[in-house]
Formats: sequence, structure tokens, C-alpha cells
Amino acid sequence: MAPWSALLRSPASASALAGVRRFASFPPIGGSNGKTIMTVTSNAAKRLGDLMGARNDPNTIGVRVGLRTRGCNGMSYTMDYTDKVNKFDEVVEADNGVKVIVDSKAVMFLIGTEMDFISNEVGTEFVFNNPNKKTECGCGQSFTT
Repeated sequence: MAPWSALLRSPASASALAGVRRFASFPPIGGSNGKTIMTVTSNAAKRLGDLMGARNDPNTIGVRVGLRTRGCNGMSYTMDYTDKVNKFDEVVEADNGVKVIVDSKAVMFLIGTEMDFISNEVGTEFVFNNPNKKTECGCGQSFTT
């Protein structure tokens, strides 16, 4: 059997791999050439910066965003301080330098999501504007994709 490098250079294998090349030409997720996993608005970045400053823990490197199976519609967002980036996590840096670490298990559900922070007469909260969301419960705390 011929080595892989020889097979990939042969004219016969080039035509056989034409479909694979088209499939493999999709841009990578994340980074400057791929689709953005998540954007963080200036309001959310400011609030995250305030929370990180008040925490005053030198080991905390950012906020981890993930998903949890719960609620009446399937999934809900989770947020917690983190001191590490796990393998396959995505790191989004906000304008003010605050890092939002997207859990690797949540990446495919959060592609294109905008993280915002709103404050009104009812209360204050982080809001995730997720283009992948198909339905959500009445209270808006859980969703399906």
C-alpha cells in the first residue's frame, strides 16, 4: 500500500477528494478567520469588569459561560468565575480586556450569540441574544436550539 502523501498527490486521488476539499474549506470556528463564537457588548464588558474588580482574586482569569440541561425548555445559561481555560474552550476577549471563556460543550449552541447587560426598572441581568434559539419558555430562562 502506498503512503498517504503519495495518494494525496496522485491525479486519481485529487478528483476523489474534490468533495472533501469543498467540505474542508469551511472556515474554522473562532479566531480571526472564523465565525465569532460570542460577542460581548460594552455594557456587559463594563459590568463584568466591575464584578471581576470587586472579586479581587488574583487567580480568577475571567468568566466561564456554559449551558446546563434544565428548565421547562431544555437548556439554560450558566456563568461562573474561572481560573483556567480547559482544552477546546473558546476565549472571547471583551473591549476592556475581560475574558469570557465559552465552555467547549456549549460552543456549538452559542455560535453568533451576543452577551449583553441590561438595567431597567424591573432589575438588572445579563442577556444572551442567541440566533440559534428556536424556542424559549415564558420566563425566558431556558431555550431549545
